[in-house]
Amino acid sequence: MNILFAGTPEFAASALRALIAAGHVVSLVLTQPDRPAGRGMKLTPSPVKQVALAHGLNILQSPTLKEAAIQRELAAVDAEVMIVAAYGLILPKAVLDIPPRGCLNIHASLLPRWRGAAPIQRAILAGDEQTGVTIMQMDVGLDTGDMLLKEALPIDCGDTAQTLHDKLAEQGARLIVAALGKLEKGGLVPEKQDEVLANYAAKLTKEEAFLDWSQTATRLSLAVRAYNPFPVAQARIRGETWRIWQAQPVTTEGGHRPGQVLGADRHGILIGCGTGVLRITELQKAGGKRMPVGDFLAGNSLQVGECFEI
Repeated sequence: MNILFAGTPEFAASALRALIAAGHVVSLVLTQPDRPAGRGMKLTPSPVKQVALAHGLNILQSPTLKEAAIQRELAAVDAEVMIVAAYGLILPKAVLDIPPRGCLNIHASLLPRWRGAAPIQRAILAGDEQTGVTIMQMDVGLDTGDMLLKEALPIDCGDTAQTLHDKLAEQGARLIVAALGKLEKGGLVPEKQDEVLANYAAKLTKEEAFLDWSQTATRLSLAVRAYNPFPVAQARIRGETWRIWQAQPVTTEGGHRPGQVLGADRHGILIGCGTGVLRITELQKAGGKRMPVGDFLAGNSLQVGECFEI
C-alpha cells in the first residue's frame, strides 16, 4: 500500500522498518525536528528520521500540521492510509481526513486500559499483569478511536519500562504489518472502546520519581522498574540525590522506620519501607556511573541506621 508514516522515537522506527521490509511504499515520513542530544548537545535526527534517510525516503519535519500548505503537501502524496506511532504532534481533523482509509495508530497498551503519553510506565506502576498493542483507527479524541487489532503481552516480574518498550516495539511492528494485510482485504472489524475501562496515562515527571519510603516495598519496586530508564527513581540521603536503577521487595520482619538503612553488602542495600523492605541492587550517585551495589559500596560507605529522606 501507498502510505504516509508519522513517528519519532525508536518505538516508531521499529514499525517503519517492518513496513519497508513488508514491501509497502512509504511515500512520506513525518517526524519531529532534530533535537540536541548527548554531552555536546549536538542536533541529532530522530530514530525514525535515521531509518528514513537510510532508505532514501522523503522526510517532512514540520513543527505543526495545522497550516494549510502542510496539509496540501500531505494530500499531494495521495496515500491510501497514514500510520502513526509516537509521533509527538496531535493530528488535526483536516489531516485525519486526508487518507481515504484513515489514520491508524500503533498504541502500546490494550485499549482502553491506558490512554495517553506513558502507557508502558503506567502499566508497570499499576502492577498490571499484562499489556499489549492496539492498532486503532484515529479520531479527534485522545486514543479514543475504534480498536482494529489487539494482542496481549505478559509483563514479567523483572520488566523495566525499557525492556517492556522493546518487546512492545517488536510486537507493534509485527501487528501493524498484519493490520495492513487485513485492511487490504477488508478484514478489519472496528470495535468501540468501553469508556468505563479507560484510564489516563499521564506523562512522566521528574518530581514523581522521588521515592516515598512510607509506601510499601512492593509499590516502590514497581516505581523503580517503571522509571527505568527515565526519569529514574531517586532518593535523597546526606543532602545527596542517588538514582535507583534496580530494586526488589524482600520479606523481612518489621520494627524499622521508613527510609532506614537496615543492611548494606554486596547483595544489596536494605531500606525499610512503610510496609516491607526494599533491596537496592543497582544505583548511581550524582555525577557518577550506575553500578552494581557491590561496586558502589566499595567507594561509598553506608551505615546501618542511617535514614533516607521521606
